[in-house]
Amino acid sequence: MDFLTLIQVLDSTVRLATPLLLACLAGLYSERAGIFDIGLEGKMLMAAFFSAAIAAVTGNVWLGLLAGIASSLLLSGLHGLASITFRGNQLISGVAINFLAAGLTVLIAQDWFKQGGRTPSLLSGGRFEGLEWPFAIGPEDAAATGRPVSQLMKEAGPVQQVYSELLSGHSILVYLAFLAVPATWWILYRTRFGLRLRAVGENPAAVDTAGVSVVGLRFAAVAICGVLCGIAGAYLATALQAGFVKDMTAGRGFIALAALIFAKWRPWQAMGACLLFGLLQAIALRFQNIELGPIVVPVQAMDALPYILTVVILAGFVGKAVPPRAGGEPYVKER
Repeated sequence: MDFLTLIQVLDSTVRLATPLLLACLAGLYSERAGIFDIGLEGKMLMAAFFSAAIAAVTGNVWLGLLAGIASSLLLSGLHGLASITFRGNQLISGVAINFLAAGLTVLIAQDWFKQGGRTPSLLSGGRFEGLEWPFAIGPEDAAATGRPVSQLMKEAGPVQQVYSELLSGHSILVYLAFLAVPATWWILYRTRFGLRLRAVGENPAAVDTAGVSVVGLRFAAVAICGVLCGIAGAYLATALQAGFVKDMTAGRGFIALAALIFAKWRPWQAMGACLLFGLLQAIALRFQNIELGPIVVPVQAMDALPYILTVVILAGFVGKAVPPRAGGEPYVKER
């Protein structure tokens, strides 16, 4: 593998890890506040549909993004209502959200667009385009020289290749996702809100005794979760792909949960875990069959690697991961 191929694999890793990272951070906020949320998959799927649908109808990707966030927030509100207000089982609520999203998205898509549960392909203006940084090799250079970008990239030096291929050219949502990691760390560990949020996931009674609303904090965490899942779903449909198709999240919500457990509910480690999952997906897409001496690893095995790693993590083979102590338990205020 030459250096440029390696950079291209890493570039795909970043793109594929972005929705996982956003969903993982969403789960981090929710679970740190004591609300387990396995409905990340459903929220992403609902957001993916509505962002693609509104972007297709209006031709405005920003309206699509807002629609995706709004739909995800609606499901987050339902989850909060069931698990916080009515003190229902959080896992059952999350499963219900996944089933609801899987059915509704296809039903509404078929009713609106009559394309077998899909949305129309998004054209320019309905998609998030890549941002070309200054001095990066891009389409303008290809037009000026009359040579394709791939050829110009091969002739460039290593620093230019990293700058043009790996750092430049991503959509704004990719940069937003990775900026959300230090922002999440700062919010959780350097602000009063973050301290209270972590405390309500460990000992909600103590937070309540201090005069802080446990219900308010948990709803705030669930709302942040909804916003991040909405951005993740919108990225899938309007940046990574050009429209919505049935079940396009393909288990990414569950992979994000596995990454969250792998990271032990910490933001920087969560980014590393999501990049690992993204790397496995990028390798599977880049290399159809991998030869290891006399053994040929088929593409199907490579495609299954992220899901195998998810099972391994959830089975507890990565060390002890202790969730917030009050996680999954509804808080009943003492009278």
